[in-house]
Amino acid sequence: MQLMTKLHHKLYEALAAVLPIVLMVSFLSLTVSPIPSGTMLAFLFGSSLLVIGMMLFSVGSEVAMEPMGSLIGSKVTKTKNLQLILILGFALGVLITVSEPDLQVLAGQVPAVPNLVLIFSVGIGVGLFLVLSLVRILYRISLHLLLVVLYVLLLGIVFLAPENFRAIAFDSGGVTTGPMTVPFIMSFGVGIAAIRSDKNASDDSFGLIALCSIGPVLAVLILSMLFKGNGASQSPIAVTNVSDTQELSLLFGLGLPIYLKEMLFSILPITVVFFVLNFFLLHLNASTLRNISIGILYTYFGLTLFMTGANFGFMPAGMYLGQELGDMDMSWIIIPVGVIIGTLVVKAEPAVYVLMHQVEDLTDGAISGKSLQLSMCLGVGISVGLSMFRVMAGINILNILVPGYILAILFSFLSPRIFTAIAFDSGGVASGPMTATFLLPMTMGFCVAMGRDIATDAFGVVALVAMTPLLTIQALGILYRIRQLHRKPVPAAADLFTDLPNDAIIEL
Repeated sequence: MQLMTKLHHKLYEALAAVLPIVLMVSFLSLTVSPIPSGTMLAFLFGSSLLVIGMMLFSVGSEVAMEPMGSLIGSKVTKTKNLQLILILGFALGVLITVSEPDLQVLAGQVPAVPNLVLIFSVGIGVGLFLVLSLVRILYRISLHLLLVVLYVLLLGIVFLAPENFRAIAFDSGGVTTGPMTVPFIMSFGVGIAAIRSDKNASDDSFGLIALCSIGPVLAVLILSMLFKGNGASQSPIAVTNVSDTQELSLLFGLGLPIYLKEMLFSILPITVVFFVLNFFLLHLNASTLRNISIGILYTYFGLTLFMTGANFGFMPAGMYLGQELGDMDMSWIIIPVGVIIGTLVVKAEPAVYVLMHQVEDLTDGAISGKSLQLSMCLGVGISVGLSMFRVMAGINILNILVPGYILAILFSFLSPRIFTAIAFDSGGVASGPMTATFLLPMTMGFCVAMGRDIATDAFGVVALVAMTPLLTIQALGILYRIRQLHRKPVPAAADLFTDLPNDAIIEL
C-alpha cells in the first residue's frame, strides 16, 4: 500500500514535469509553428514514456538511492577511517554520475567526444570534488572560501580551453547534478555530517551539490586541452517523422533494447558496490535489502523508459520546434516562449523537489520549499530567455557567465551563509532532465535556423540555467539580511522568508 501511494505521488510529479511542455508544444504547433503529424505522434508517445520513466525512477531514487547514500555515509564515517571515507567517496561519486540520465543525454549530443570518454571524465570530476566536499565537512572548512577560490580558478582556466568546448564544459556541470546524483549525494552528505555533534553540522551538509558541479566543468575543460576531437563538429538532432502507428512502434521497439543494455551497464556498478559494502560493512536486515533491491529495479526500468522516450520522441520535437520558430519572420517570439518554458520546466524538475524537501527538513521549516522553488523559477525563466537572445545576437557565452559568476561571488560576501550554500546547490539542481532533453535541443534547432555554430552558441543554455539561481536566491538572502539589520519592510519577494527565525542568520 505504501508503494502504491509513492507511485501515485510520483506519477503526479512526473505529469507536472512533462505536461506543461506537452501543452506548450501542442499550442505552438496549432498556432504559430506547425509540427508534422509523425513528429508530433512520436513526441506524444515519447512524452508518455518520459512520464512513466520519471515516475518509476523517482520512486526508485527515494526507495533505494537516498537510503543507500545515507546508510553508506553514516556507517563509513563511524569507522573514523579517513582513507576509507575518501576512497569510497571518490568511487561512489564516479559510479553514481555515470548513471545520471541527464549526462547520458548530453553525451549523446556531443559527437566530437566519444560518449564514454565524456561521461567518465565528468564522473572523475564529480568523484574528486565529492572527496573535497567530504574533507570540508569533516574538517569544518568554510564553504564560502572554497567556492570563491574554485570559481576564480575556474574562470581563469576557461580562457585556456578551446572556444568550442567552453559552453559544453559549463553545461556538463549543470547536467551532472540531476535526479540520480542529487538524492544520493545529498543523503551521503547528511550521513557524513551526522557524525558531528556541533550546531553547524546540518548546515554543512549543504554545498555538496555546489562543489560537485564545479568538478565536471574543470574536468571537461582539461579534457578539451588533451583530446584531439574537434568540438566544432557538432551536428543537429535528427527529427523523427513516422507515417503511422506501426512505424512508431517499430521505432521505439528498436530503441528500447538498446537502452535496456546501456542503463544496465550504468546502474550495475553502483549496485554491486552497495551489496559488497553491505556484506562487509553495513549488514542490513533482509527487509531493508529487499526494499532497496526493489528500488534499484524501479530505478533501472525508469531510466530505460526515460532515455527511450527522450531520444526518440522528446528531443527531436524540441529540435524541430526551435528550428521552425527560428525560421519565422518574428523569430524573437522564441524569447518569451523560452521564458515561459524555462519557468515551467524548473517548477517540475524532480531534483528540485528533492532539494526543497531537504532544505525544509534540515532547516526545520525555517526556509520553505515553495519560496525556494519560486526563486529558482524566476532565475531559470530569465536564463532561458537570455539563452535565446544570446543565439539571436551571437553573444559569446563567457560574456554572460564570467560577469554572472563574479556577481554571484560578490553576493556570497553579503548573503547569509546558509543562503549561499542553498543557492549554489540550487544552481546544479535546476538544470535537470527537462533542460537536457527539451531546452537544449530546442536551442540547437533555433541555432541552426539562425545559422549559428551549435558548439559555441547552442550549448550553454544548461550553464545559464544553472547560474541564475545563484543570483536570485542570494539576492533574497541579502534582502532578508537588510530587513534584519534595519527592521524595515522590504519588497514583496523577500516576504517569502518572513517565517525565518532571527537565529537563521549565520555570520560569515
